[in-house]
Amino acid sequence: MTRTAELASFNKALGDLLTDAPEIEQFTGFLETAEGDDALDHKTKELVSLAISVVVHCENCILWHTDAALKAGATHEEVVDALKVAVVMGGGPALTYAVEAHETLEALEDERGE
Repeated sequence: MTRTAELASFNKALGDLLTDAPEIEQFTGFLETAEGDDALDHKTKELVSLAISVVVHCENCILWHTDAALKAGATHEEVVDALKVAVVMGGGPALTYAVEAHETLEALEDERGE
């Protein structure tokens, strides 16, 4: 399965959950507000979210925020730089998830022809 297909599958499952538990939409509304342009632009916030995803070992978050960072205009180099910061803060365990994030980055770029 491609990473794009994985993301689509996750988005569908999230939609199904929101249908069954609409009160969670309050949280997703907060996410949209918090990740918008403010003192930090959206791209920077997605890179920060990606780095945090690596440190907390959340594979679905890594996929989600890698995709969102690329959509927000992050370059390959900016994503890699965020991964380096994640490894600094998370050590060896974060390194293994940084590898996952790097593979996700390359797969999404390949799938998009970037």
